[in-house]
Amino acid sequence: MKLTDDLAFDLSEIAALRRDIHAHPELCFEELRTADMVARKLIAWGIPVHRGMGTTGVVGIVHGRDGGACGRGVGLRADMDALPMQESNTFAHTSQHAGKMHACGHDGHTAMLLAAAQHFSKHRDFDGTVYLIFQPAEEGGGGAREMIKDGLFEKFPMEAVFGMHNWPGGEVGSFAVSAGPVMASSNEFRIVIRGKGGHAAMPHTGIDPVPVACHMVLAFQTIISRNKKPVDAGVISVTMMHAGEATNVVPDFCELQGTVRTFSIEVLDLIEQRMRAIAEHTCAAFEARCEFEFSRNYPPTINSAAEADFARQVMAGIVGADKVMPQEPTMGAEDFSYMLQARPGAYCFIANGQGDHRDIGHGGGPCTLHNPSYDFNDALIPLGAAYWVQLASRWLNTAGPA
Repeated sequence: MKLTDDLAFDLSEIAALRRDIHAHPELCFEELRTADMVARKLIAWGIPVHRGMGTTGVVGIVHGRDGGACGRGVGLRADMDALPMQESNTFAHTSQHAGKMHACGHDGHTAMLLAAAQHFSKHRDFDGTVYLIFQPAEEGGGGAREMIKDGLFEKFPMEAVFGMHNWPGGEVGSFAVSAGPVMASSNEFRIVIRGKGGHAAMPHTGIDPVPVACHMVLAFQTIISRNKKPVDAGVISVTMMHAGEATNVVPDFCELQGTVRTFSIEVLDLIEQRMRAIAEHTCAAFEARCEFEFSRNYPPTINSAAEADFARQVMAGIVGADKVMPQEPTMGAEDFSYMLQARPGAYCFIANGQGDHRDIGHGGGPCTLHNPSYDFNDALIPLGAAYWVQLASRWLNTAGPA
């Protein structure tokens, strides 16, 4: 592994900041303390900041040796928010706020970008501008979308934007990046089947919504197996079903909720249309009424080919080509997708290890994302910082991707 020889940041300081952020998690659009810390550090290192974008977002502006006169720019993004879950770890930097936890490593993402910022504050051997994007509300709040609405790409013109997420299970010292879809769209549905309640011993006097729901749930899976192309990925999961309050009463209604995941908008359009038709016609067949709601949350995260290849070349120069893996697409979702809809770019994974980095006092579970025993691996900070530094510097010192 070849890290940048002159990488200029204080690892002990950045690791301490990471653990402080971990101990003080903040949820979507509540990242006031974290944003204050980020802004203070950037300003102390001589980096101008813009605050309040997307409510609590921070953008650091690093001009190169030309003062940014050439007009070129590249964006590097880290997310800052935590999850609404209880931490089971008991080590020194465990969450001090009940029901809130950095279980996805956004504390580490912030730390890696801060390390790169500290280096950039001392070494600006490029022309143009690096924009350091510290984003709020990735965990369901759509903070990337809100920053874009607030003029992110108009106020800070950049040719491309890049994101990075830690990925548990892989060997520390390795990356993964690929062109095309790497994370899925995230969507939710809610269906209410309105029947006619009555005595369970006399079901012929009412309209039972429960068997209607059962037919509906099974029929939804035929969309996956019979309506979309077999080579197109898609998932329909009914995860909640609510009906009834007593064993001898046919309920008035049955409610279904769940999620749909796809790698393309075309497949998503098909699934929504077919789900609506199945729900409405199944209810009609049983003389029930249907209420159908479908909410599109995050679009699919799709890496542009040239930028993904550029990122792969940078990674290979740091860790070797054999340590840069193909990025296996996941049905998880990520709101960096909004940024990739607005600008070319790539979203990569950096391996977080198997969990043996955790201090004494970690919980009993695995070190996986969204797990109460998770903790970010501070050994990634130099590697992530090196990637950010070399990616931005090489981008601005060349014409961009070939």
